[in-house]
Amino acid sequence: MYKKILLAADGSEHSIRAAKRAAELSSLQRAGEVTVIYVVYGDQSKSDVLTRGNKETIDQRRHQRLRPIENILSEENVFFNIEIRHGAPGPSIVKYANEGEFDLVIIGSRGLNTLQEMVLGSVSHKVAKRAKCPVMIVK
Repeated sequence: MYKKILLAADGSEHSIRAAKRAAELSSLQRAGEVTVIYVVYGDQSKSDVLTRGNKETIDQRRHQRLRPIENILSEENVFFNIEIRHGAPGPSIVKYANEGEFDLVIIGSRGLNTLQEMVLGSVSHKVAKRAKCPVMIVK
């Protein structure tokens, strides 16, 4: 049913809860696969470069944010891979989901970027509105 799941994650509490749902659903499927997408938006990327400096340190920090999600998926023996993209989170997730022909997108209702959610509208709302597959929004 949901063999190919896209999990949008940023390391927030909501994305960790979304990872738990993705792990549950994927573990019910034989040969299920989860792709974790983490989108680095422009302001965050600039901030990382200014405060961290070198690319290796920045990449380590980004992967560290996803470590709890990796642990959840690993504990359930879920096959997963991680995609790090750059751009606006909503459109980037939608584009990746639609091009990848996923069976389901799972996303937390809130992320780490509360300013963007208040000013531009919620990333989860944008994804639910524009993705061509079902979207599960986890509170």
